[in-house]
Amino acid sequence: MRILLCLFLAFATGRALASGFALNEIAPGIYVHRGVQEDSSPQNLGDIANIGFIIGDKCVAVIDTGGSIVIGRKLRQAVVNATRLPICYVINTHVHPDHIFGNAAFKDDHPVFVGHDKLPAAMAARGGNYLNALKRDLGAATQGSEIIIPTLTVKDVLELDLGGRRLTLKAWRTAHTDNDLTVFDEKTQTLWLSDLLFTEHIPVVDGSLKGWLSVLKEFPGIKAHHIIPGHGQPDPPWPQGLQAESDYLNVLLSEVREAIKHRQTLQQAVDTVGLSQRNRWLLFDSFHRRNVTAAYAELEWED
Repeated sequence: MRILLCLFLAFATGRALASGFALNEIAPGIYVHRGVQEDSSPQNLGDIANIGFIIGDKCVAVIDTGGSIVIGRKLRQAVVNATRLPICYVINTHVHPDHIFGNAAFKDDHPVFVGHDKLPAAMAARGGNYLNALKRDLGAATQGSEIIIPTLTVKDVLELDLGGRRLTLKAWRTAHTDNDLTVFDEKTQTLWLSDLLFTEHIPVVDGSLKGWLSVLKEFPGIKAHHIIPGHGQPDPPWPQGLQAESDYLNVLLSEVREAIKHRQTLQQAVDTVGLSQRNRWLLFDSFHRRNVTAAYAELEWED
């Protein structure tokens, strides 16, 4: 009896487990693997972003694939463990390597690779450097990771039918990057925000600080029951879960503007702006100075 109980509990806590690769079914048919809150390293092999998949009646859509082919293979095995349905779409929410380098693990499934209209250009511009950094930082275990350009792009809004399940993909104006894509599952009202929302992990500015703040103002109007950020705990309270990120970005905006107004140099701004936020975010020292630099470059010549 005890053995049967253990087997049942193992099944109930998440049937899509692959070699320690844990997933949570946060809503019916919505599986999320939570990345670790770390910089990419040979130990985690780029498993630092929230990734997962959505199962319809006809086929499966994968949402981001992780930071290396190793992570992509684990995600693919989790799909195989969860369903016999084919993988028809692999959706990349933006260009950053921790979200795209698992793509190659899905090549043999012949899915349609989907991304923002500006994603192909971003991949072409950055792909070589990303691959070099991957080999340098993560080592031989990631061999086979590659840049795969989307074959279907989204300029505004696109609907995908998984069979009894409709996904709405929206391409946003420049915010976290210039190629941010969100995915909304109407059946469960799950909104996959990816890196347009960071929880716990400090937000990373790689597009437009002002653009990101503008986009954030639109999110509370979306009626969603489940939220999946790009990093951090899934299912934060909605829309309250946006507040910490908004506060950080607004501090960055106001303090960089003040630094520029008082004719501080970039280095002076980097050394002083936003330090009150340090204890509120993981990986602050890895990304905050870069954020200040990006904000200063954006705001230096504003009217």
